[in-house]
Amino acid sequence: MDAANGRSEDLPPILPERVVARRWNRSVRTLQRWRKAGTGPTWMQIGGGVFYRREDVLAFEAAKRRGGSET
Repeated sequence: MDAANGRSEDLPPILPERVVARRWNRSVRTLQRWRKAGTGPTWMQIGGGVFYRREDVLAFEAAKRRGGSET
C-alpha cells in the first residue's frame, strides 16, 4: 500500500497536491476548486507547487467524520 492511501503514520510531513488528491480519490482540479472557495484544508505554495502538511490533511479528515462511534 502506498503512502497516499495508507496509514497516517506512513505519510511524509509535506504532501504535494497530487498525493492528497489520490488519497481522497479526487482530482487535482477538485482540490484547486476547494482552495479557491476556501473550503479545503490549509495549504501552502512553495515555488510553483501546492503542498499540504500531514497534520492539516489529518485534521481536515477528522473534521469531516460523520456518524459511527469513537473507539
